Amino acid sequence: MKIVDIRACQPVCDSPPDWRTALGQILVAVDTDVGLVGYGVGGGGLAAIHIIRTVLRELLVGQTVEPIEIHWQAMYDATLPFGRKGVAIMALGGVDLALWDLRGKAANRSIAEVLGGPKLERLPTYATVWDDIPDSLLGQHSAFKLHLGKSDVSVESHAAQVKRVRDRVGPHVVLMVDAWMKWDVPFTLRFAERVASLGVAWIEEPLPPDDLAGYAELMRSCPIPIAGGEHEFTAAAFAELIDRRLHHVVQPDVTWCGGMTELVKIYRHADKQGVRVCPHRGGEIWTLPALAALDANPLAESGRPWLTWVGGQPTITDGLIDVPNRPGFGAVIKGY
Repeated sequence: MKIVDIRACQPVCDSPPDWRTALGQILVAVDTDVGLVGYGVGGGGLAAIHIIRTVLRELLVGQTVEPIEIHWQAMYDATLPFGRKGVAIMALGGVDLALWDLRGKAANRSIAEVLGGPKLERLPTYATVWDDIPDSLLGQHSAFKLHLGKSDVSVESHAAQVKRVRDRVGPHVVLMVDAWMKWDVPFTLRFAERVASLGVAWIEEPLPPDDLAGYAELMRSCPIPIAGGEHEFTAAAFAELIDRRLHHVVQPDVTWCGGMTELVKIYRHADKQGVRVCPHRGGEIWTLPALAALDANPLAESGRPWLTWVGGQPTITDGLIDVPNRPGFGAVIKGY
């Protein structure tokens, strides 16, 4: 089975009016000489599409679909002068996911089966919320993550917000917070001290991703577990976070970090080192197979609600989400 074309576009959707539109999610399609089409999603908007059309397409057209892992390295090497992280890896990851989709479709197996699973057919979920939990979501998830990504709000105000949410959900619902790279070490430690009695399961991305010294200090001093990695790229970069014990929980996004090839490596390395993996937006159709097949303690984050152009996405019911069992990822893409 040979690759005859690689196409990419950025479907129009109601995405947030910020970088998530300007450099938002893209659709990648890999066409083959046997009529099968593999679909994947990457990030990076028009910049990533340009990389796919001018670099990655030329590299892969005419090649066989397998071995995907060799193709990943070839794409990484081809983008090395301007890549390593960011948009180039987002583009590469979209192509990688499309190749994995073909791997499953060619074998008539779901990606969860290709990965050796699924261990579970339904997975628990958590919802990410801003400011407060909507009444419609109460009782609908196993856990909630409160987004606190504002740098101009006091420790006391953030702590009071966490207290209000904890009072709403009760003592038995898992609660996390996300600072979205906006804090520093002293602020994080003051916040952690104020909310330590509220049962916060983790503080996510309190510092910028490159502040490795700061994360090391938090791992030594913070009474609440530290999570992060949503904005990190490649298994090699995650290996440093894992080996240096800079996070209790790592959170790769499969559509950003380099695709399924890299997510599998991250899971395997983290498992050896005893570090938990909880992927960003893990409830999306591209990540669910890894959670179902590779994760000993799966917890799927609610997906990007604006990606309505990805058909076949399982819905969340009573706090659980079904693992797709159709060949490949099971995504249904109309008109492309």
